[in-house]
Amino acid sequence: MRSKYWSAALIGASLVWAAPASAQNVKAGIDAWQRGDYAGAVAIWRPLAEAGDPDASFNMGQAYRLGRGVLVDLGTAQTWLEQAARKDHVDAQTTLGLLLFQNGNQAEGLKWLKMGSEKGDPRAMLVYGTALFNGDGVAQDPVLGYAYVSRSAAQGLEPARNTLAQMDEIIPLAQRKKGVALALQKAKTQPAAKSAPKPTQKVAQTTAPRAKAQPVTATIPANGAWRIQLGAFSQRSSAEALFRKLSGSAPVAGRHQFLVAAGTVTRLQVGPYSSKAAALAACGALSGRGQPCFPVAAK
Repeated sequence: MRSKYWSAALIGASLVWAAPASAQNVKAGIDAWQRGDYAGAVAIWRPLAEAGDPDASFNMGQAYRLGRGVLVDLGTAQTWLEQAARKDHVDAQTTLGLLLFQNGNQAEGLKWLKMGSEKGDPRAMLVYGTALFNGDGVAQDPVLGYAYVSRSAAQGLEPARNTLAQMDEIIPLAQRKKGVALALQKAKTQPAAKSAPKPTQKVAQTTAPRAKAQPVTATIPANGAWRIQLGAFSQRSSAEALFRKLSGSAPVAGRHQFLVAAGTVTRLQVGPYSSKAAALAACGALSGRGQPCFPVAAK
């Protein structure tokens, strides 16, 4: 039986808001977003997205994914992200792949994550590379998987470094050498992806009021063998407060909190998730909020 090694993964479905210098109207939407005027930002981006602008389409997808300026609607978020992804928008390809993973569509998610990996996106390379290493949803190729995770780690993604260390414990030295050589080769032909400017920390952690989110239970499995762990707290009330804070976010909405006593601390776990991959993708989505997270098997 093969072992599966998945990162504890702050891979984040990106909070990147694309703004090339040539698209001043898209930039105006970003400025509105950073002022907390989410509805105004959406109003600017929508006609541009409808006209086919990939940056505006990506931003619309993010707005619907996060429920800012519009109600949370993961189906609509997926539509806008896919529109951008089909125009070779690397952030959209990776974010769409993670969103599909989160909702249990592993095969389609891997398709987009493969595209993001080929363009050097570190989040995509971590998830797709781990899937290759494990043979999870794709034909097993530990050398290529090691190469992708190596490239992700080289770009500074901490969960990739952790995953690479786990891989080092089981993959033979000869395969590691082949993986490193392949990573160097790909680095020459596939430069690291360049993300668009990120919002300021103030925006990423904003507490401005938002529209009430629609239920997303249709995309959430009734049961599953996986949860995500969001922290360990000396006070039970602190764990409960964090769950309340995150309960309206797309990765958590509709799921349950599990308060697990462990000595003097209380661990906050959320679930269920249909698979380890879905839990991993949920952790990736939460990383955009700066929230530590890793998948755990439900007991």
